[in-house]
Amino acid sequence: MRSLNLHLKILIAVLVTLGIAITAYQIVVLGIPVTEDETDDLWNIDAKVEFVASAKDPVKIQMFVPPLARDYISLNESFISNNYGVSVNRIDGNRKVTWSARRASGNQTLYYRLVLTKRYNGDKPRTKGPIFRDSMIIDGPEKIAAEALLAPIRQHSADVETFIGEAIKRVNTLSDDNVKLLLAGDTSTPNKARITELLLSIAHVPMEKVHTIRLVADQPQTPELWLRSFNGKDWLYFNPDTGAQGLPEDRLLWWIGDENLITVEGGKKATVNFSLNNSEMNAIRLAKLTDENSDADFLSYSLYGLPLQTQQTFMIMVMIPIGVLVILILRNLIGLQTLGTFTPVLIALAFRETQLGFGIVLFTLITALGLSLRSYLEHLKLQMLPRLSVVLTFVVVLIAAISLFSHKLGLERGLSVALFPMVILTMTIERLSITWEERGASHAMKVAIGTLFAASLAHLIMSVPELTYFVFTFPAVLLILVGFMLAMGRYRGYRLTELMRFKAFIKEEEGK
Repeated sequence: MRSLNLHLKILIAVLVTLGIAITAYQIVVLGIPVTEDETDDLWNIDAKVEFVASAKDPVKIQMFVPPLARDYISLNESFISNNYGVSVNRIDGNRKVTWSARRASGNQTLYYRLVLTKRYNGDKPRTKGPIFRDSMIIDGPEKIAAEALLAPIRQHSADVETFIGEAIKRVNTLSDDNVKLLLAGDTSTPNKARITELLLSIAHVPMEKVHTIRLVADQPQTPELWLRSFNGKDWLYFNPDTGAQGLPEDRLLWWIGDENLITVEGGKKATVNFSLNNSEMNAIRLAKLTDENSDADFLSYSLYGLPLQTQQTFMIMVMIPIGVLVILILRNLIGLQTLGTFTPVLIALAFRETQLGFGIVLFTLITALGLSLRSYLEHLKLQMLPRLSVVLTFVVVLIAAISLFSHKLGLERGLSVALFPMVILTMTIERLSITWEERGASHAMKVAIGTLFAASLAHLIMSVPELTYFVFTFPAVLLILVGFMLAMGRYRGYRLTELMRFKAFIKEEEGK
């Protein structure tokens, strides 16, 4: 007995732990929304390219577009142009679009449009980068100034991260004579980034320039320069003006390197204007779209991977254990008497179509008439099988009659009575009549009312949209329910209704 108890406890612990772990993985790691109403951000980015084409020469325009290899994935990407050929190539970690035309003249306008999201970006690729670089060639006064700056930088740094941060701060100390010499009067951010790269190269610390766009809606945007270096495990991002580390959450990496955003052959006066706007989409729908547009496949092996019609069926099926749990609690903990465990659940399922109020009326009417017929058949002394056959046939005729009269009276809800399980109604009538004979009319009425109450409560809980979504999306919670059911299977304590039954006995004992 002791070994059986231990076995049961281990089984319950395994089921509950497994259910919680799988559900937590879906929520925390995969990022699946907990509620159906949860939404996620979508960013719509337009890059408008304008230039003046030369009528004499072929036109070739190249522009960097986001590599989308960090935290964002693309849901839609389009290149809008008139009579231009379009191609996209990957070069040194960048993506570059090329528009080309044999002949074009005058003002030209091209568009690049991107719809992206941050959620459901799947597994991040393994990061790689250089950990050593050769020194840039420098001599004369500039070399002396650079070495003078490097001495305190080395003294005040402990690793690559602090070395780069200290170097950026030194370069931004514009009162320093060595910095003035190296900047040569140009204090622009690109020039300070150039001097920072020079200092780091002398120390053989690799550094790259990255250009980002800030994801802020309805504001003019220009590419923002950042610096980054690889420490052997991750890329470290630095603000070239402040030395602050860490690329903010709202920055989208657009391209890497010293090249200009756009180059034009066969044209002039090229400009790029960015416009951004933000919208929201239902999170679970976004997850489906992400599955279709990326390598993410966490929904492919969920119930959302089934055909739509099958999904609707399973949305009902996964709620049946919830209804069974409700009946189990009502019977084992509260002590409510019903016609078995599954009969109320099946009646609750029928209430989904008939609606609760009308369903109770129909169930009561059919059961009452069926009991009357069963009582009449009892006087004919029929055997059980013929008696059940007659009752079943009567139930079918009665359902057809109710549907016909409801249709004639314009009560279309009455047509849904056909969804009541006929066999369940027949067995309910049979079992209620037997209970009536064996334990009396009051007990039979008590069981009938208990069955209706349990079915109604199960229907209300099984119809909660938030609960249906949660169980369908995270079916591992059913393992937790199984663990709870197993625990209740060994419950031998008092039921709530039994406390009422023994109340007089308790008072009598206290009086003694």
